[in-house]
Amino acid sequence: MSYVDEVLAVVQKKNADQPEFLQAVSEVFGSITPLLRQNGKYEKHKILERISEPEKIVKFRVVWERDNGEIEINQGIRVQFSSTLGPFKGGLRFEKGISLSTLKFLGFEQAFKNSLTGLMLGGAKGGSDFDPKNKSEREIMRFCQAFIKALAPHIGAHTDIPAGDIGVGEREIGYMFGEYKKITNRFDGTLTGKSPLFGGSFGRREATGYGTVYFAEAMLENLSMPLSGERCIVSGSGNVALYTIQKLIGLGAKVVACSDREGVLVDKDGLCFEILKNVKETDRLPLKIYTERKKSEFYPNGTLRISAIPCDYAFFCATQNEADINDIKTLIHNGIKGVIEGANMPLSNEAADLLIASNIPYAPSKAANAGGVAVSGLEMGQDAIFSSLAKNEIDAKLKHIMRNIFNECTLAAKEFNDPQNLKAGANIASFRKVADAMIGQGV
Repeated sequence: MSYVDEVLAVVQKKNADQPEFLQAVSEVFGSITPLLRQNGKYEKHKILERISEPEKIVKFRVVWERDNGEIEINQGIRVQFSSTLGPFKGGLRFEKGISLSTLKFLGFEQAFKNSLTGLMLGGAKGGSDFDPKNKSEREIMRFCQAFIKALAPHIGAHTDIPAGDIGVGEREIGYMFGEYKKITNRFDGTLTGKSPLFGGSFGRREATGYGTVYFAEAMLENLSMPLSGERCIVSGSGNVALYTIQKLIGLGAKVVACSDREGVLVDKDGLCFEILKNVKETDRLPLKIYTERKKSEFYPNGTLRISAIPCDYAFFCATQNEADINDIKTLIHNGIKGVIEGANMPLSNEAADLLIASNIPYAPSKAANAGGVAVSGLEMGQDAIFSSLAKNEIDAKLKHIMRNIFNECTLAAKEFNDPQNLKAGANIASFRKVADAMIGQGV
């Protein structure tokens, strides 16, 4: 039995009830086997055993009050996975049904993703089973304040820097930052994703979506494949999806579909970003409302998979495991030219492997969606010196970082004679950086 197989067997036994986490570990370990064969130091120092175990998991209760005076109790979790390359860094999710498995997989992925940015960032993830839907503004504020009170002893500008994620945007970060400032009597960069009015970075909201497209652009340029004039589908309609759509339209592509939890929106003439933004971001309404403002079609869940819509490029920007091998088979049948992951691990391992085996350009999330944390890292730097960069400066730095990530992944893939396999390249490049730093820091 190989070193990878031995460690995977142990990890699977210890985490048998955590499918998302096991999927992420299997995906990384499966790609780095050539590196492990080349250099025995990783087995000698038991890096796989160490790197698959979080440094710390913090669990806590969150007690808050509804507008009607009713007391609510939620669970909060922070998975501090790796501080090898810098302080723990990763987002917070407020989502009904959130699991430890999901947060561990996200923290594990975050450690490698952050390493690719070239910034001094470790990896973490956290959140709560609090559901912001159907809550008043005051209720959301009170929950955020209660959550950060409980989390505050475990974070700090040089310890752990949370940011936003699903269910946690600029509004929620603002409430948490305000309360954290009261608790600590400090104005620092402990939380990122803030409003630019009080220490946030311009361009942070757009960063993950823009970064995804910048990575895709670099990948396609390398293959002499155009993006302008091509038909695209973008799953999701949250923050990542919205700004992926905006950047694609800005580069001359036609985005013909997106989605939300209720179904799929199809606009054969091309989505109008301003209408879409008003519906989802400004008015916080269901996606189907778009059809009332522009001629289009909405297909409720169960009637149409977004993968069934013929397109040149598919950007999966909704959530983990949203696309399985059947979705990819459909896309391939319809002539897909490339698939890009904007969300965290939106494709199953089998779906990703089919793309690679079919020689279809594929941008893995570990590399392609690093734009958000990259700009969060820039925000930390700005906060540290009480300064700010203009939006165009941030965007230029973001594009530079994403192209560097593409180059790093490509070089690693070429080193092991698989130049088009960006999944392997991203895993090898990121793992090697974290693992070598772990060895350098001792046991």
